[in-house]
Formats: sequence, C-alpha cells, structure tokens
Amino acid sequence: MNNNYSLIMAGGVGSRFWPKSTAKNPKQFQDVLGIGKSLLRLTFERMQKISPNENIYILTNEIYLQLVLSQLPELTEDQVICEPRRKNTAPCIAYASAKIYSKNKDAVLVIAPSDHLILDANRFRELIQIAIETAHSDDKLVTLGILPTRPDTGYGYIEFDQQESRKAGSVNKVLKFQEKPILDIAQSFLDAGNYYWNAGIFIWKASVILQAFEQFQATLFNFFANDLTIYGTHLEKSMIAEAFEECDDISIDFAILEYAKNIAVVLADFDWSDLGTWGSLTDHLAKDDNNNAVLGQNVFLYNSSNCLIHVPNDKLVLIDGLDDMIVVESNEMLLVLKKENEQDLKKYLKNIEDHSPHLFK
Repeated sequence: MNNNYSLIMAGGVGSRFWPKSTAKNPKQFQDVLGIGKSLLRLTFERMQKISPNENIYILTNEIYLQLVLSQLPELTEDQVICEPRRKNTAPCIAYASAKIYSKNKDAVLVIAPSDHLILDANRFRELIQIAIETAHSDDKLVTLGILPTRPDTGYGYIEFDQQESRKAGSVNKVLKFQEKPILDIAQSFLDAGNYYWNAGIFIWKASVILQAFEQFQATLFNFFANDLTIYGTHLEKSMIAEAFEECDDISIDFAILEYAKNIAVVLADFDWSDLGTWGSLTDHLAKDDNNNAVLGQNVFLYNSSNCLIHVPNDKLVLIDGLDDMIVVESNEMLLVLKKENEQDLKKYLKNIEDHSPHLFK
C-alpha cells in the first residue's frame, strides 16, 4: 500500500444541496445523512482501506483548509492541497499529481469525490484493487463504472464494447464518455446494457497521468510539472498562485479523457450515489408509511406523501397536504421545491443571485 495515494476532491460548493450547502460550508463538510459524520469523514475512512494515512491527500479550496483539518485531525497541513481559485478538476489533479510524483515516482493515485455515498466499503476496496493492478501493470487510465438502475439524466455514461464481459469486476476498454443525456437517450443506454454511470472515480499512475497532460494539455503540464524541484520549497505557493491565475477552467474529462486511448473501466456492483441532489439523498433515508423521509425531531406531517423534509431539530414543523416536495430549512433560508424540478435549482439560485446578490454574501 505504500505506493497507493488517495486524493479526495473536496473543493466544490454543492449548490444543488442549497440551503444546507453554501459556499461557506459546502455539503462535503456536513452530516447530511444525520449519522454524526460528514461526507468528507466517511470518504476518508473509506480511503483508509486503500492507502496509509500519510498517503491520503485532500484537494480543496484554500478557504476550507481549517475545515478539513478540524474534521480530519489525522492529517497534516501538508496533506491538504489547496487551490487558490476554483478552476475545475483538471488543474487541481495536475497540481496534486505533480506534487506527489515529486515525492514518489512509483505512486498510484486513487482520485475520488468527497461527497459520494458508498455503503459497502469492503467491495469498494476490492474493485479499487483491481483498478490499481490494471493501472500499474498496463499503464491504463482507469475509472469505475456503476451499473445503472434507471435512465438517469443527471449522470454521465461510459460506453464499452457490446461484446465485453458485464460481470462485476471485469476490466473493459472504454469506447466513449457520454455527457448527461436526455431521458429518451438515457433509456436507450439502459436498454443497450453496455453503458455504465460515470462515477468520477479515477485510478492511474502519477507518471501516466502526467504523460497524458504533457501530450494533451501541454500548458497545464508546463504550469504544474515542468519543474518538480519547486514542490516542498518556499517557491511552491507563489508558483501555484500564478498557475491557477492563468490556467484554463477545465474538467479532467474534457482535458484528458476525451482524447486518451488507454482508458479502461472496472465494472462496479456496489450501492453508489453521488448525492448530487436532495432527491438522491432521499433514496438512502428511512421512510414513513407514506414514503416521506424526515430529518428533524419535531416534524408533524398530515395528508402528505413522497416528501423529503430536512429541518433543524429545534424547529416545530407542521406540514399538511404536500406530495412529491422537498422542504429544507438551514442557515435562516428555506427551500420548498417540487422534486421534479430539482435539476433546475442551480438555475433558480443563479436567477436570485443576479437580481439580489446581497442575499448571497
């Protein structure tokens, strides 16, 4: 395990979990499941089965440094890799890959979001080990594919050859990454059987991903990997600040995975959710007889069904006559939203911010 490094991405805002998730305190730092642990903490404990503590790094924005250290006291400040500006996933992965490669030329990186829910940590470890072996022996860029259970329009999809094995744990060549589809296309993916959800979990050797950056994103490579001797010195912070100021805002999918040919997918069969929306959280909460999921100790529901209610424990809440609704109170803000419209939440918030920016300070 000494060459296994876990990189946990924890810099997002999680705006689709508003009002619980805000720029000051995003969802990955919160106990959204009501079990006494934040999503970041749960992810860290899962990655302890993959890497020793000293090889676990958190990729986040510099404003969250103290939040990370308070929730993960096992880590040193050097294990929190801070980006000075949000520039999507490619720049921070290039930065972290170069920094770790400067320490260990044999490093294998397991990159995972901090806000995913994976219930079977042991099965996760088994499949990650298959991915690590594939990345190490074949110099592949490896990702995990999740067997789709519904024609979901909120996920990207991974296409592999129809003739390949669909047995869990199989390693297949990726033909194409498909963007989030409309419903009819999502249904066709589900019917075809050779399209799996893209979990956004990546496994590769640091040397191989840096070669990919050099080949497909030379500018990013030059920013972060041209001079590895800077890492760990007093020059690192100013170099990184300048690099993030000038580099493109681009995802790892568009920067590398769209072009690389050495990509493999390990087919996964564990229960998984990216917890991207309130609706996705509902699937993992206990329900009452009317299929309502309630987090809050003093909530009284009448003539209501199929709702998610998430309110502070000290609030007395009475709700009558709601169906298929999301009701969330947090930070003196209230959300009442139809479940069917939850993909529009980011649009609604952008509209509010454009008209009333003072409400988001």
